[in-house]
This record gives sequence, structure tokens and C-alpha cells, in this order.
Amino acid sequence: MNQETLFTQKLEQLAQTAKEQGNCVSEEQLREAFAELSLGEEQLEMVRAYLKQRNIGIGEPASPEDYLSGQEIDYLDDYLRQLAELPETSDGEKEAVTLSAMAGDMDAQNRLIQIFLPQVVEISRLYAGQGVFLEDLIGEGNVALAMGVTMLSAFEHAAEAHGMLGRTIMNAMEELIAENAEEEKKSRKMAERINKVADKANELAEELHRKVTIEELMNETGMSRKSITDAVRMSGNKIEAILAENR
Repeated sequence: MNQETLFTQKLEQLAQTAKEQGNCVSEEQLREAFAELSLGEEQLEMVRAYLKQRNIGIGEPASPEDYLSGQEIDYLDDYLRQLAELPETSDGEKEAVTLSAMAGDMDAQNRLIQIFLPQVVEISRLYAGQGVFLEDLIGEGNVALAMGVTMLSAFEHAAEAHGMLGRTIMNAMEELIAENAEEEKKSRKMAERINKVADKANELAEELHRKVTIEELMNETGMSRKSITDAVRMSGNKIEAILAENR
């Protein structure tokens, strides 16, 4: 395994460790993770910067103010006040409720959802600041939790069921972030296409002293008719105004 691949692997392993520890690692864990690579202080500082971008604290968890917007902080405070009104649950009661939920008791399943709502919030903090609003992360986690409590019959022990619910919530949030990133990527590509067509249309119109045709834009940009017409449609009047009527 080459150095670059090993470095990437170690970085992801450290991020996973942080996730399991409330999005926090110690300085010792950081140095130990890369000891095999003998990184210098400058390289370790780059690792710290990367972890900070992932909202991972070193020595102590990152403060919500470091990665949440004011709107998200207000939402979180209000939501936590609502959760504080739910009845407290002892470890023994949590296990008993879980076992009943595993047996298919719907009342127990609903109670288990309530018990796990604060954990959804804690998990959402691990994924905040990655392009998805905190409220959406929590909402997606709550939906996954509601589905998860109905699928516990295959487990024998409460601890296994708890682990499954945690993983289900995490997976749902990760999928939401991935879907959002893909949508943003598509949006960026469309914006680039619109700008390319608009720039070329303006350039040609100035050069020819008239409106331009789709065919002329196809020749100049190397793009298909559909790609250009899609760009025209998505741009509104930005391109429409400089296109010849008979196109």
C-alpha cells in the first residue's frame, strides 16, 4: 500500500473513531493514528484542519457555534426544550421497553421512539455542517428511527437492537447528505452549462451584430441541441433575448 492510500485510510479511520466518541479525538489518538507515516508538524496541522472542517474536535467536542448557523442554533435550543418535557427513562426501563418492542408491542415501539429522540439529536451533531440543515438531518433521523423500531424482531438482546437503531439513524443522515451533494453537483453543472451558452451567445451576437441561432451555438460550443435548449429554458430571459426567433 502506497503512502497516499495509507494516509487516506488512516484519516478515515480517525474520523470514524471521532464519530464513535461524540465527534472528538484526543491529540494522542491523532498522533498515534499517523505514527506509522512519521508525519511532520506541518502535515499534522493539515490533518487538524481537515478534522475541523468535519466538525471534529481535538481534546474536546467542537462547540455548536463553530459549525451551526444562528438559525440552526435557535432551532436546536427550541427542539431540545421540547425533548426535555418527555419523561425520563432509567436504563432498566429502556431495556424492558426495547425487549417489548422487539416482541412487536406497538406501544413499546412508540415509547422506544421517544426514548431515542435525544440520540437522534446527538447523531445529527456529527453530520451538521455538511450541506444539510440540522432540522432536515433530525427529521430524516426521526423517520429512520420510526421505521427501525418495527424491525427489531431479528435481535436477541436489547443492546443489539440499540446498535441497529443507531446505525439506521446514521445511515439515513449519510444518505441525505450524499443525495444533497449530488443535487448540488447537478445544479453546478447546469449553472456552468447556462453560463457557457450565455457567454457564447453574447459573444456571437456582438460579433455578428444580430441574434444568433441554436445551430450557430451548437457549432461554437460543441454542445447538442438538447443541451443548449435546456440551458436556454433554465436561464429564462438571460439567453432567450439574444436568440433568433426562427430557431
